[in-house]
Formats: sequence, structure tokens, C-alpha cells
Amino acid sequence: MVTYEQIVTAAEAIRQAVGEAEIGVVLGSGLGDYVEALEDAKYIDYKDIPGFPVSTAPGHEGRWWTGKLHGKRVCMMQGRFHAYEGWEMDRVVMPVRVMKLLGVKTLILTNAAGGVNETFKPGTLMILTDCINFSGKNPLTGPNMDQFGPRFPDMSHAYAPELIALCEEQAAKLGVDCVRKGVYMWFNGPCYETPAEIRLARVCGADAVGMSTVPETIVANHCGMKVLGVSCITNMAAGILDQKLDHSEVVEVANRVKSTFRSLLDATIAAM
Repeated sequence: MVTYEQIVTAAEAIRQAVGEAEIGVVLGSGLGDYVEALEDAKYIDYKDIPGFPVSTAPGHEGRWWTGKLHGKRVCMMQGRFHAYEGWEMDRVVMPVRVMKLLGVKTLILTNAAGGVNETFKPGTLMILTDCINFSGKNPLTGPNMDQFGPRFPDMSHAYAPELIALCEEQAAKLGVDCVRKGVYMWFNGPCYETPAEIRLARVCGADAVGMSTVPETIVANHCGMKVLGVSCITNMAAGILDQKLDHSEVVEVANRVKSTFRSLLDATIAAM
């Protein structure tokens, strides 16, 4: 079990190496090179952070970057952790708690997701309005860390309405016509969902499915952070199209739209 003391130790190692931040960004598949936008940037490898897990997912570099972006101190995680990699939930969300200790007040979560809403298409950017935890897991299970938040945190606005509106506004200003809003449903993975599970997701009100983001959302809310989530719909979910799902498609679409995705994130951070 990750202790408060271990989180403090990890935060101090990052503080000494790269400094604090007010905005945190978790970079999902295809967005790793967004760290290039940081000015006066420094990084520390995850392996050099005491007690930190090391990402094993393809395309996740495993570095914590901090620098300036539009006059704000921003830290970026170049790679995240997933429950399907075998990490315990408290280890998956450890970085969010570390961010809290480093001064982060706003957390931006990005990911690659499968489209359930049939009006979407690969390349759609979905601003998360809400989420569904279908994994059977919760990162707050176990003794409550009172240093971060209450035993029973409110999740009425898991994603901050003002940040949703701000991101929408910036998309309109940029003329980005691929942006939609929707609900994200978390499945544990690593296998893709079955067609039956996708039909269930649609009945439950999900617009997209994926294998991350919700644990970080829960803990960020527990910590009192404001959260913005944006998914890149890299493929239509199982059973919608008559084809098998392949991770290479996820990578190809994520790379194709990363410039637009970066522009949207950049404009949103600038307007914060």
C-alpha cells in the first residue's frame, strides 16, 4: 500500500529535480511530444522518483516534465499507469496525489478512446462531461487519506463545468469542427471490449470507452482539484464496424490528429 510518507518523498524528489506547478497534464497515447511546448523545461525519469511505478504501455515514455506554458507553471506526465499493467490502484493514482503536494490545482487528463456514440468517427475529440466506472475498482478503497480529502467525496461535477465551457469556447475560436462532448466509461482492459459490452455501454449512456482516466478523475476530485478531460476517439468500438480492433489503428489516428489536439489543449491552457 502506498503511504502518505511515500507520496511526500516522491513529491520532494520531483520538486528538487524540476520544481512545482499549478497545472498538471497527463499525456495519453500520441500526445507525448506535447512536452516540446514547455519553456525552460526539465524532466525526471519515473525510475528516478522514489516509489514511483514505471509505465509499460507502448508510447508512454515515462518522464515527468515541468516548465512554463503561457506564463503558467505546468507539469506534464509523459506516460501514465493503468490497472491492466498490474499496478494496484493506489499506485496508479499516486501521481495525482503527488501533483496535489506540488501545488497543482487544475488537472487535464487526455486519452485515446473507442467511440460508442455512432455520430463520432475516428479523429473526433470528445470533451468529457461525466464518467462511468465499470471496472469494479475504486482508487479510494481502503483507509481514507485525510490529508487529501474526505472519506465520501462528491462526484456531482467530476469534470469542472467552467473548464468544459472554456475548452468548447477555444475549440470554436480555433475553428476545430471535430470537437464533441460526451460520457466516458472505464473498462479495466487490456482486451478491447466485446460487442455486447459496447451495447451495454450505450444503454448506460456512454459515448466512449477506455482503459484509463477515471481513477485519476476520482482521486483528483478527492484532492479538490478541478479536472478537464479530453478523449481522442481513435477507433469505433467493437461491433460498430465489421472489423477487428488493432492497437496500430489507435496509434495511427492519435498521430494523425495530435496537432489539432495539441492546439486545443494549448489554447485552453492559455485561456485559464
